[in-house]
Amino acid sequence: MNPVFADLPVTIFEAMSQLARDHNAINLGQGFPDDAGPEDIRRKAAEAVLDGYNQYPSMMGIPELRQAIATHYGHWHGVTLDPMSEVLVTSGATEAVAGAILGLVQRGDEVIVFPPAYDAYIPLIRCAGGVPKFVRLEPPHWRIPEEALRAAITPKTKFLIFNNPLNPSAVVYPREDLELLARICQEFNLIAICDEVWEHVIFDGREHIPLISIPGMRDRTVKIGSAGKIFSLTGWKIGFVCAAPPLLRVLAKSHQFLTFTTPPNLQVAVAYGLGKSDDYFFSMRAELARSRDRLSEGLSSLGFPVLKSQGTYFLNVDLSPLGLNETDEQFCRRLVADYKVAAIPVSAFYEDDPVTSVARFCFSKKDSTIDTALERLSRAVRGG
Repeated sequence: MNPVFADLPVTIFEAMSQLARDHNAINLGQGFPDDAGPEDIRRKAAEAVLDGYNQYPSMMGIPELRQAIATHYGHWHGVTLDPMSEVLVTSGATEAVAGAILGLVQRGDEVIVFPPAYDAYIPLIRCAGGVPKFVRLEPPHWRIPEEALRAAITPKTKFLIFNNPLNPSAVVYPREDLELLARICQEFNLIAICDEVWEHVIFDGREHIPLISIPGMRDRTVKIGSAGKIFSLTGWKIGFVCAAPPLLRVLAKSHQFLTFTTPPNLQVAVAYGLGKSDDYFFSMRAELARSRDRLSEGLSSLGFPVLKSQGTYFLNVDLSPLGLNETDEQFCRRLVADYKVAAIPVSAFYEDDPVTSVARFCFSKKDSTIDTALERLSRAVRGG
């Protein structure tokens, strides 16, 4: 068996979700909404199944969706893309990440990773024969440390993977950090693989700035997006890949031997969704921000030190001031067993030298779900 995968433990997400099921707990661990998603987009998908084409679509994605992606990013981010040579549709953003890593990383190449990081990055790098190099981010601000980043780069370093907005820390990175990464990439001739699935899930008037839009990065960036995150339809698994033609040609060859193509009816519906008015996207953000504030204010009132969430479906609690004498994983396991609420320990997003004092909660839930969770947590800080 391939030791890269055979030796991996069960992910903390599955472990905590199973504990939630075992204890009949409210699951604020995994990041998915508990409603059905936009009805008009779902109806478009249903109509496309009944009335549309259900055989293999183009490997690259149906032309309508590729055009919609290019138009959408041109409108929102000012990035001009050729839909035929610079846009690819994948079966989810994780497939897009896998295709980028397997298509680009060669044996012995070093890849910069910024923990806390999505748990798929590291095994995929190793499966490609690459070597992950870690540049640790720390609470409460999770900013990119330039000195540590420069120290991690060697002549073998060829790539970096950057997640913005960052799950689990819920940071939306400012232009200053993006310009730092752009300088580093150009100075050391690195290609950036940018996981930007949360690009529309941002709050308080913040702006998502794609790294591909920073001067000097247009030809050395792979931009990855997700319809599932944009439209709160996480099970649809429709990913977007945008890159300059020399990069995209390689990524398309990788994609053809992973999933080859993606359900055409879902592509039709996503193309429709990407063309919705700006008001839809602003309303979605406002509704999620309201849920964020409901959970944040509730946790704060119970004595949990809450770190501000700038984006994603998540907010974090800093356990260090509470004097609980337990790690974040121990805290989360106690929480689900004793108080019937599941959260995720942020230490699970590190391989080495983890931060062990932060727990992540998902707020993309109905008011009743959040309120019941807060009621159950009312004694957790005091341990009563």
